[in-house]
Amino acid sequence: MLKLNFYGAFGLVTVSGCLWFLAVTPFDFSAFAWVAAVPMLLAVERTPKLKQALFLGWWAGVVETAGGFYWLIDVMQRFANFPWWAAILVLLLFCAARAVIFLLFTAIVWGIRRRCRVPMTVLAPLGLVSCELLVPQLFPCGQWISQAWHPLVIQVAELTGPLGVTALLMLVNGALYDLIVDGRAARYPALAAAALLAAALIFGAVRMRQTDDLIARAPHLKIGLVQPNFAYPANGELSRDEAIRQLTTLQSQSARLQQAGAQLIVWSEGSYPATLPRDFTADFPSESLGMIRRGFDVPVAIGADMYDPAREEAFNSAVFLDGDGRVAGRYDKARLLAFGEYIPGVDYFPWLRKLLPAGTGRFTAGKGPGVVTLQQPGGEVWKLGPVICYEDILQEYLRDVGQLHPNLLVNLTVDSWYGAATEPWEHLALAVFAAVELRVSMVRAVNSGVSALIDPNGRVLRKTYANDPYRDPRGADGVVVSAPRMQSGHTVYVAVGNLFAYLCMAATLILIGVATKTEWAGTDGVRRHPRAQFINNPMAGFVQ
Repeated sequence: MLKLNFYGAFGLVTVSGCLWFLAVTPFDFSAFAWVAAVPMLLAVERTPKLKQALFLGWWAGVVETAGGFYWLIDVMQRFANFPWWAAILVLLLFCAARAVIFLLFTAIVWGIRRRCRVPMTVLAPLGLVSCELLVPQLFPCGQWISQAWHPLVIQVAELTGPLGVTALLMLVNGALYDLIVDGRAARYPALAAAALLAAALIFGAVRMRQTDDLIARAPHLKIGLVQPNFAYPANGELSRDEAIRQLTTLQSQSARLQQAGAQLIVWSEGSYPATLPRDFTADFPSESLGMIRRGFDVPVAIGADMYDPAREEAFNSAVFLDGDGRVAGRYDKARLLAFGEYIPGVDYFPWLRKLLPAGTGRFTAGKGPGVVTLQQPGGEVWKLGPVICYEDILQEYLRDVGQLHPNLLVNLTVDSWYGAATEPWEHLALAVFAAVELRVSMVRAVNSGVSALIDPNGRVLRKTYANDPYRDPRGADGVVVSAPRMQSGHTVYVAVGNLFAYLCMAATLILIGVATKTEWAGTDGVRRHPRAQFINNPMAGFVQ
């Protein structure tokens, strides 16, 4: 057995953390994800003390998170006016919290493998899926993001949600670990892992072909996605002249996209440069500066702030206008971003507002998912499922949307706050799983990119660029895409949700129960009956 001192183990878990984030966009060395956990497992299992093992696993999570979310430093400096040291502190706190996923995973692996030799081929996928499900995250993201650009791999999300992709990754990592450690004795778990991976890929190939057949027979809608590339002020307040300029830009781009064949125009989140009243029922008249459909006459979905003076409530909304300029439907964002759109605990601690930029935390959450019905001139009816900002990556919420069976998902997003190098691409990568889970296309209109069309197989068929309008202003742009009309939501995932992940958690708990009744191997290699350990110290074997 390979012997490691603490520094060697520390180096191995650091390598694992680096491999994990390098597997993810924008680096996109996705093959690394199939081996990334092996160094960490080698280090953790050879660490005699639980406290050291937990630190090593946690550190791997810190490195992985820092490599994927480093852009938080720039966000804190630019939009929260934090000094550089405070911005770094925010990133470190975020990394420390998210790394709890790996800390908990380490505790499971270390504790169970000390007591019973469950093959890592079995334990690794069960353990990490359970931890990704159990630990809450501000920005939901798992190891599955690394395979976003590989449609064949991610088709299992129709059955399991994205956590099924994590299971596949850890299945292979665990099998490789067993082969390294146990050699020929691990051939049967390795063969089982190979068979399961092959089955998942065969399932993916079959389902992609079946879905492609449905897409080919479905009617299509041409949609113009406007990408205005606006730099919004941090407090949300625009001058009158700037508001007119932005609205004129949106209208001219919409007119150009209509001329290119668009039958529906989609503006990005919050793009309408004035607050709309809650009783807004139709477009403003032509003599009003606030008229929306000036220069074009096809239906349009706009992102706008809406205000209800009677209740003193503001909403982040998507408003749909039909071909006659009447409001066909409205959707209020239901899952608000903590510390951006609402401040947790502010009712109890009002001083929290002083720590954040002006205008932060002012929105009221909508009542939940909904669909908006639009009828095309030929009589064809489309049920549109709006999702705003990061709602397109919230799996359980998307499941609720899927139960309404929209023909198309329409995502309105800003993303301008996070720069152009990483976050917009990570957001797109996370969004592709929704299309597979519901078997429906998604169009994304993003203020400064990446605007895109994702097909029901999770393929990004059309995408624009990502821009940082605060540092590289450029003119508005847009693209026309053609999306199929699908009968979505008839998938296993929509029917049962994260049942697969809960079954993994149940299996993990069973293994923990079995392990606690099994002889424990101490650091001296001597096996002891568990009762002798638990009489005086019920945590013996887990706390060294």
